[in-house]
Amino acid sequence: MANDWIIDVLADLRAFATKNGLSKTAEQLDDATLIAALELESHEGRRALSSPRNEGSAGLVY
Repeated sequence: MANDWIIDVLADLRAFATKNGLSKTAEQLDDATLIAALELESHEGRRALSSPRNEGSAGLVY
């Protein structure tokens, strides 16, 4: 995944929240991580299906 860095950022935020007693925030970040992973997977699948038509895009990700 080209954009999987966001999962690492969310994990860092969750670790900070847990370490600092922000349990509700940590729970929400768990949910956000799951949603982000699902969206990234879905987005990557759509890009793979459309890539033959978009060969001139130079691999730009928006």
